[in-house]
Amino acid sequence: MGCAPGLAPAVALFRSLGDPTRLAILRRLASGEARVVDLTGELGLAQSTVSRHLACLRDCGLIDYRVEGRQSRYALTRPELLDLLRSAEQVLAATGDAVALCPVYGAAAGSPAQ
Repeated sequence: MGCAPGLAPAVALFRSLGDPTRLAILRRLASGEARVVDLTGELGLAQSTVSRHLACLRDCGLIDYRVEGRQSRYALTRPELLDLLRSAEQVLAATGDAVALCPVYGAAAGSPAQ
């Protein structure tokens, strides 16, 4: 059974948010601009990993950057993304461990536990 054509953009959005590294980057950018060096230090990730995920998020239109001297500062492009992240946190708080225990997408299925 395929996905309804009108759902494809939403599926792509949630897939982009479903990666732990991209979600961590977005959560960090929700608190303000950051340089690659800031993200690598704060998230404990390699520069190449952070850069690859930043490029993906830029391609999705969720973040952009501005050049400042020799550095780039990344920021969220859509304030609505903050509302989406807050709403997700409310859903998770309301459902407790139900999502984490899901046999398909939960921690037991290979998703990293938080």
